[in-house]
Amino acid sequence: MAEHLPSRGSRTGSASITKKRNHIPRNPNNKKRSRLKTWQKVLLNVFLALVTLGIIGVIAGIGVFAYYASSSPKVTNAALVGTSQSQLLDKQGNVIWVSGNQKREIAAQSEIPDKLRQAVISVEDRRFYQHNGVDPRRIIGAAFADLTGSSLGLQGGSTLTQQLIKLTVFSTSAADQTLKRKAQDAWLAIKLEKQYSKNQILTLYMNKVYEGNGIYGMKTAASYYYGKDMKDLTIPEMALIAGMPQSPTAYDPYTNPKYAKARRDEVLLAMSEPHYDPTAKKKIAVITKAQAKKYMAVPITKGLLTTHEDEVTVAKSTKVSNDYITSVLNELKTKGYNINTDGLTVQTNLNMKVQQKAYDLVNDDAKATAAGINFPDDKTWNQSYVQTGITITDPRNGNVMAQIGSRKSDTLQGLNRATQTTRSSGSTAKPLVDYGPSIEYLNWSTAQPVPDIKAFTYKGTSISVGDWGNSTPLYKTGITMRKAITSSLNVPALNTLQNLWDNKIYIDQKNGSHPWLSKLGMSNVKLSTGSAAIGIKISTEQEAAAFGAFSNGGTYYKPNYINSVTTQDGVTHTIKSTGKRAMKTSTAYMITSMLKSVTTVNDLGYYSTLNPTSPSYTQAGKSGTSDYASDSKFAEGKAQDLWFTGYTKSAVISVWNGYDEPNNINVALDGISGSASGNTSRLPLQIYHALMNYVMSEESNADGSKWKMPSTVEESTTSAGDYNVKDADPTGVFTTDSGTALTASVGIGMNSADATTQIISSSSSSAGISSYSSSSSSSVKSSSISSVSSSSSSSSSSSATTTSTPASGATNNTSTAATTNTSTTKSNGN
Repeated sequence: MAEHLPSRGSRTGSASITKKRNHIPRNPNNKKRSRLKTWQKVLLNVFLALVTLGIIGVIAGIGVFAYYASSSPKVTNAALVGTSQSQLLDKQGNVIWVSGNQKREIAAQSEIPDKLRQAVISVEDRRFYQHNGVDPRRIIGAAFADLTGSSLGLQGGSTLTQQLIKLTVFSTSAADQTLKRKAQDAWLAIKLEKQYSKNQILTLYMNKVYEGNGIYGMKTAASYYYGKDMKDLTIPEMALIAGMPQSPTAYDPYTNPKYAKARRDEVLLAMSEPHYDPTAKKKIAVITKAQAKKYMAVPITKGLLTTHEDEVTVAKSTKVSNDYITSVLNELKTKGYNINTDGLTVQTNLNMKVQQKAYDLVNDDAKATAAGINFPDDKTWNQSYVQTGITITDPRNGNVMAQIGSRKSDTLQGLNRATQTTRSSGSTAKPLVDYGPSIEYLNWSTAQPVPDIKAFTYKGTSISVGDWGNSTPLYKTGITMRKAITSSLNVPALNTLQNLWDNKIYIDQKNGSHPWLSKLGMSNVKLSTGSAAIGIKISTEQEAAAFGAFSNGGTYYKPNYINSVTTQDGVTHTIKSTGKRAMKTSTAYMITSMLKSVTTVNDLGYYSTLNPTSPSYTQAGKSGTSDYASDSKFAEGKAQDLWFTGYTKSAVISVWNGYDEPNNINVALDGISGSASGNTSRLPLQIYHALMNYVMSEESNADGSKWKMPSTVEESTTSAGDYNVKDADPTGVFTTDSGTALTASVGIGMNSADATTQIISSSSSSAGISSYSSSSSSSVKSSSISSVSSSSSSSSSSSATTTSTPASGATNNTSTAATTNTSTTKSNGN
C-alpha cells in the first residue's frame, strides 16, 4: 500500500520537516574555519598584488633601462685611448688653454708592472676579474661601507670599467648625476667588457686617469714625480701613484704630504689583503702584512723630485689670457665640472683682440707710452710694480669680453686683482650708493639741490672730511646733484647717504647690506659706516656689472665668462646670464645722464688734456680715488687706489690701479691731477680711454649711439639739460633750519660744453646757509652720518662744519655729533 505523504499545505508535515532540520548536527569548527579562510584569502591577495607590482616594477625598470641605454653615447677606441684633458676656446673658437702641463705618455700593456696593476685593482676594484662590468656585490658593499665608515678596496659602487666610461664620455657635473646617466654608465660598461679584455680595460684606465699637477696617465706620473720608468718604481711609489686618482689635489705629495702618505698607506694595506688573481685562479695578496708595515714607514718624500725641468713652457696666449682663464675655471667649478677629468670643450666669451690690447697696454711700456698711459717709474721709485685690475663687459648680456688681473707678472693663476674685493672704490661708489637710490626711492631730479658745506664730521668723532682745495665751499650754497657728481664732491655725497638713512631707505640689517646693492651684485658690500658714501670694497668685475645696469636701462646681468660647455658625450650646454630688473628705467637714464656730464664737461681740468675732442661715441663714467689715512707717511693728495669705470651702450670698462702693499712703497700714486710731468692721477682714465677707443672701433656690434629718454622721464622745466622722474614728486629733500627746502645756486646742464655756471635760484642767501665759515651757526638737516643702525634714521640738526670720516678712518659710532674739529682731512673727490 502506498505510503501516505502529507500535502504541501499540511501543517503537520511542514512542522515535521522543520523539526528534523533543526536537529541536524552542526560542526562547531565551521565558523572558525570560515574566518581562517577569509584571512588567508586576504593574505594571498596582498601577496599576489605585491608580486604583480614587483613584476610590473621589474618590467618597467627593464623598460626604462633599455630606453636610457638606447640613447647612450657612442664609445670609440679613439675616445678610450684619448686624453680626458679639457680645453678652453675664445669667442672665435681658438684654443687658449688646455688642462695639463706635461706631455702625456701612453704606456703599452706590456710596460705596466704587475705589482702596479695589482695595486690599482686592490684599492679600486677588488673583484675586477670576477664581474662583467657592473658588480652588484660591490654596490651593496659600497653602501655598507658608507654606513660603517670602512671603505678599504671599495671606493664607491663603480667598477674600474665604469670609471673608464666616466672618464671617456661623462662628466662630474651635477647635470650628469642622474638615473639616466647611471643606466647608460652601466650599459656601456657591460658592452665594453664584451669588446675588450680585462687587461686592455685596465691599461686604458691607467693611461687615462688624472694624477694631479697637470699629469695624465701613470706612466707620465712615474716620470713627473720620480723621474723613473714604471718598471723602476718601488712598491711605496707604486702605491702613491695608484691611489692619487681618487683625489689628486688632496693627495698631492708636494702640497699635502700628510694626506698623500695616508692615502699611500691605505693602498699598501689594500695590497696586503687577498683578492682574486686570474693567473693563480685563486685569491692572493700582492704583499704581506709585514711588508705593508715596512713600506708604510718609508717617508712620502723619499725619491720625490723637487724640480721639473722638462715642463712645457706656457704658451704666450695662455699668459695673455691668464686672468680670464682663472675666472673661467672658477665658474666651471661652481657649476660642478672637474676641468681635469671631464674632458670638456669650453667656448668662452673672450674677445682675444681686446684681451691682447689690454695686456699690451699694461705690460708693454712702449705701447703704453704711445697710448698716453703714464705708468710710474717703479724701477727707480719702488720695489714693486703698480698693479691693475681691468674688466670689460657687454652690458647687453653680461658677457665678459676681457679681463686683466695683474701687471708685469709671470705667476699663472695667481691673484686676480680684477675680482678681488679688498680695495676701496673711492668716488665710483657715489652713483651706486648715494645718488642712484635717491632717484630710485625718493624720485630726485638730476637738479635736486644737495648741500655743499665746508666739511663733514663723522657722528661721535672729531674726524672730518672735506673736498680737496675747499678751504671755503666751492659754491657757497646748495648745488645740484648733477654738479655734485660731476665735480665729485664728497660732502654732498655724505649728506645724501645720511639722508637715505634718515628716510629709512637704508635700514639697519643683519649683514649691513641692502636689496638695492644686492640686486646689483654687491651683496658683499656693507653699509656699516658713513664712509661708504665715498668708497666701498668692490672689484672691477662687480663694478662693471653694476654700471652695466645703468647702461642698459636698469637690468643687472651677472658677469658671464662661458658661452657653452661640450662634454665628452658630445652634448653642448649653452650658458647665458639671465638678466633681472635692478632699478627703474628712470633711475638708469638719469644716472647715465649725470655720468655723461663727467665725461663731457671739463670740470676741474680732469679730462681736458686727455680728451680735447669728443669721441665718435657717446659715453658716461666716473672716477674714484682712495686716499691714505691722515697719519700715514705720505702727504695729502696721494692715493692708495685709483679708479675709472665708464661705459657706452655696448661696452663697460672698469679699471683699478694701486700697489699690493700701498704702505710699503717709497713713492705713492698721485691722487690729484696736475700738470707736473709724471703725474699718475689719471692712470686708470688713460687706460680706459685707450681701451674704449679700441673696443668701439674693433667690435663689429659696437653701439656708440645716444641713450634714448624713456617714457618714465621728463625734461626739467627749471634747469636746462636736467631731468625729472615723470609724474612723481621728490621726497626726502634737504631743508634748512627754518624748514624751507634747500635750493641750488649752481648747476651744470648735461649739454654744456664746459663748466659754465648756471643760476638755478638766487634766493639761497635767505635760506640760512649763506655763510660757511668754521664759526657759522647756519645748518642743514641730515648733515651728519652715523653707523648703520635703526637710530640713525632720526634726523638732527648739526653745525655746518660737521663732516664725515674718510674711508681709512671710519668708525662705528652712534653718539651725538661733535661740534668742533680737531682733525680735518681733505679728500680728493675724483
